[in-house]
Amino acid sequence: MIRHIYVHIPFCARICPYCAFYKDLLDRSQTWRFCEAILRELQDQGAVLVSSPRRQVESRRSLCPTTIYFGGGTPTALTTGQLELLLGGFRERLDLSHLEEWTMEANPGSVSARKAVLLQSLGVTRLSLGVQSWDDGLLQLLGREHSAAQAEQSFHLLRGAGFTNINIDLMFGLPGQTIEQWKLTLEKTIALGPDHISAYCLTYEEDTEFFLRHARGEFRQHADADADFFEVAMAMLEAAGYEHYEISNYARPGFASVHNRAYWLGENYLGIGPSAVSTLGKQRWQNVSDYRSYIDRVLSGQSPVGSSEDLTIEMKRMERIALSLRTRDGVSASDLKHFAQQTNELIALGLLREAKGIFVLTRRGKALADSVAEAFV
Repeated sequence: MIRHIYVHIPFCARICPYCAFYKDLLDRSQTWRFCEAILRELQDQGAVLVSSPRRQVESRRSLCPTTIYFGGGTPTALTTGQLELLLGGFRERLDLSHLEEWTMEANPGSVSARKAVLLQSLGVTRLSLGVQSWDDGLLQLLGREHSAAQAEQSFHLLRGAGFTNINIDLMFGLPGQTIEQWKLTLEKTIALGPDHISAYCLTYEEDTEFFLRHARGEFRQHADADADFFEVAMAMLEAAGYEHYEISNYARPGFASVHNRAYWLGENYLGIGPSAVSTLGKQRWQNVSDYRSYIDRVLSGQSPVGSSEDLTIEMKRMERIALSLRTRDGVSASDLKHFAQQTNELIALGLLREAKGIFVLTRRGKALADSVAEAFV
């Protein structure tokens, strides 16, 4: 049984210079066929998962999600008609009786009042708004198409449409960003009162413009400064009542992301759309990272899978350790029983602590989460 579905919508009105996710400029001549392909793949995947004759009666229940997540790209770049076709198609093809959370990512400026009302009427329960910063200069540096004023307007628009679960995405460690700018961004975000806040440190990913500028020496990453930004975020957001439940995520009580937690716990999930990844037991596969090829393959009855791999028990265990360490739930002592030397050293360094058979990062350890995780790889 697959309980979690991710859908990748790669279209963007503008390509951000720091983003390494698969994306492409919006082509209105292809979006209707794209939506048809998404629904076809969803239907095909459901059929494959219940191919055993004695399980045919469970065909509708094989995909019985507790979470659905539309990411990108910019899902809200689709028109209201296309979103209605897509979301309505999901409702027709899936058993949603156990659905707890349906998230859609949105860029400020791409959500109209009509679109927001439509999303809620079709079952979307959570919106993730890609604000990134409340400083117009930094937004321009990031290549964002919205202004701070438009982002604030979008937030109020979503609240007005009745959304009671809104996440705001923020970024720190940006070229030229100061601690004061970061504090102002956090203050502004807290004042708006979103239910969830994601705060990510900028990383220079290959195949991005920012990576090339970093390689040329135009941009530099400063680990100490990044740690200061992280510490400020922890202090201010926790003081405002947000629970720091994962390294990059903060939530009001009861608003932690259900979908993302499934990834961190190593649960099965199905990825739909170009470049989307799926994991089922010890199998993992990824669709082709080209939406035109994806459309052609799916609509002609071919598989959109571009690559696959078999996961070993050890690979699954290491993934679970690395991801769980980033959460407040931590890692069970049984998972780390072969790493006694490493755990003792990390405890001595004040980066890790044990409580009731669970290892969790200390406050200092959170700032060095990736380095701590590497000790167990």
